[in-house]
Amino acid sequence: MHVHRRKSGSARIRIQTKGGAMPGHWSWPYRHKLDPDVAKWARWERAATKSAGGKGQHLAVIIQFHRTSRFGRQAEGLRQCLGVLSARRPVGLQMIRSVAVRLPEEGLRRACRLPQVRYIYKDRTKHALLHGATPAIGAAAAQRSGFTGKGIGIAVLDTGVYPHPDLTRPRNRLAAFKDFVQGRVMPYDDNGHGTHCAGDAAGNGLLSKGKYRGPAPEAEVIGVKVLDASGNGSDSMIIRGIQWCLQHRRRYGIRVLSLSFGGPAASSSARDPLCQAVTRAVRKGLVVVTVAGNTGPRRGTITTPGVSPLALTVGAADVHGTTVPSFSGRGPAKGGGTKPDLVAPGVGITSLRAPGSVLDRMLPSARVGRRYFTLSGTSMAAPITAGAAAQLLQRFPKLTPAGVKRALKRHAIRLRRGYGKNVQGSGLLNMRFLR
Repeated sequence: MHVHRRKSGSARIRIQTKGGAMPGHWSWPYRHKLDPDVAKWARWERAATKSAGGKGQHLAVIIQFHRTSRFGRQAEGLRQCLGVLSARRPVGLQMIRSVAVRLPEEGLRRACRLPQVRYIYKDRTKHALLHGATPAIGAAAAQRSGFTGKGIGIAVLDTGVYPHPDLTRPRNRLAAFKDFVQGRVMPYDDNGHGTHCAGDAAGNGLLSKGKYRGPAPEAEVIGVKVLDASGNGSDSMIIRGIQWCLQHRRRYGIRVLSLSFGGPAASSSARDPLCQAVTRAVRKGLVVVTVAGNTGPRRGTITTPGVSPLALTVGAADVHGTTVPSFSGRGPAKGGGTKPDLVAPGVGITSLRAPGSVLDRMLPSARVGRRYFTLSGTSMAAPITAGAAAQLLQRFPKLTPAGVKRALKRHAIRLRRGYGKNVQGSGLLNMRFLR
């Protein structure tokens, strides 16, 4: 790679390959505004497009503005600047003062030049985290004392929610459903992951005579579909889901968000748009429960948005609450900080089945009877914790998200084996103190 200096002092980079220099240059006066992965893509894309002599590819990005003027004015200025270059109409992510859009390399160059543009992130993909109980955490004892999550709304941001009888009978507790993937109105789950998570948090065990019951069997469930049938979803779509929950939190009584997905933490939480959205939601009064990830046992394997300091990040334990499985993500978090905050059962968890969904077809051996399904992963541990948070909020409705997090960590039980804080956090989720 050779660097040639212009008279103005700015640098441009000529890309070398085995066959020699590829045509095309990428000018870097605005490099400080670009996510490193965006800069890398743009540099190679410009060279490849010129070499091929044709139309280039588009990259999905999130463009964030400075807090210098009204968001609407900034977004309109960007739209006018880009003209017909954007592959789709920019989608507003006002909660983090950003827009999501797909752009060619030239569009990135134009956007960089705008003074209102603060930073351009890659719109990364997140995945439902699946690897391969209520009694263990004392939630059943809390239920006997009357703490069932009644009056608390849990928003499950995932692959959707199938209207399982354990959620709809004897009273329909599917309070709302919002689909950001296909725009459908009626609740559904074409993957099956979100339905399982909803049951982990708030299934009432109706069809199992109480055997497969979540911690908050009387909580309201708000299904927000932000992941597709394959269990994948973009940062921007997930942020739209969080934004919708904030806008409708009073209408549906939403107090808790359950996020059972993640992806590699490419940067610290301050430089992660999804973590910024989580921070905003927590500061607006929502408890955000998310996963530690399934990429353990190495150090530093906490996924994003679990790296967010304000999120309640949950690792997995076995169903008896004695060991941490090797797949559960370990801290420290990217950028520093001890994570996870605690662990909860996440191995061999039986919950609600979504008939005909992708997981149901792929894993017929995981079926338990006709209505239930057994899965493992931190994806199960997070909604179980979300249900426990709903129990706590029913008992102490004025608790802040920070107060919920402190209480759950303070009463967690240290596991018998010698795990450090970056493996088990404060220990195993324990709700027996609510009795």
